[in-house]
Amino acid sequence: MRKYTPKENVQGKAYYTDRFWVAPSVPRSEVTEDAHFVKLLEKIKQHVGVKDAYVQIGQMIVHINPEDNFTTLKLLKEQCDYAMCSEISAVDYLAQDGEFEVFYQMLNLKKAKRVRIVTRLKEGQAIESVEPLYHSANFAEREMYDMFGIVANNHPFMKRILMPDDWEGHPLLKTYPLQGDEAASWYEVDKIFGKEYRDVIGPENRDPSRIDRYDTKRFSRVGYEVPFDADISEGEKETAIEYSETLLVNYNKSSKQLDERR
Repeated sequence: MRKYTPKENVQGKAYYTDRFWVAPSVPRSEVTEDAHFVKLLEKIKQHVGVKDAYVQIGQMIVHINPEDNFTTLKLLKEQCDYAMCSEISAVDYLAQDGEFEVFYQMLNLKKAKRVRIVTRLKEGQAIESVEPLYHSANFAEREMYDMFGIVANNHPFMKRILMPDDWEGHPLLKTYPLQGDEAASWYEVDKIFGKEYRDVIGPENRDPSRIDRYDTKRFSRVGYEVPFDADISEGEKETAIEYSETLLVNYNKSSKQLDERR
């Protein structure tokens, strides 16, 4: 089994080592610069508490308390013509702030306006499902649970959607290893063959770019084909490449251009 490495401090090291480097931020503007957003924000404030509100890249971002998410989206849908919830997801800020950021991307089809509703959740805190308002939230909230472990209360079918039901961990957490953990490396071997075959089969290779030229069961080079499971430890012999003959072009016929391409 692969050696276990602690994953608690994976966010501790800065991605950029230049101590003078400053991450660029998207410019913000005041909500007062857009008449539509001014009226919309006033209506939202009449029903829920607003922590912050501003405009970025032509859309209004509104920060609210997590317990007000259903009320806010219901208001946007029923009174403000925001009929589409195009995206729901989360961002892992656990190491930085000890919280998740959950956002709802809303679209007004009549006026072509976009609003993002943002809230913060503590680790282990659940949020109310908005699936009764927007059916598109069904799969989105399941994916949020699957990838981050955030539960949506009163969801009609709150279970994993991408990973198997018995999968351990949540792959989009920043503490989750890029190549998977020990459970991931042995998952298919344990499920299909049983743990007693671990020594026979070995852990799953989760590196998609890895190619072993000596693996003659799954890989062969064009022009150097060998029989299945052959021993090529001392090299392969070059084999002639045969081309197809068609009604228009005879690829086996010698020509200057074809010889150059070969």
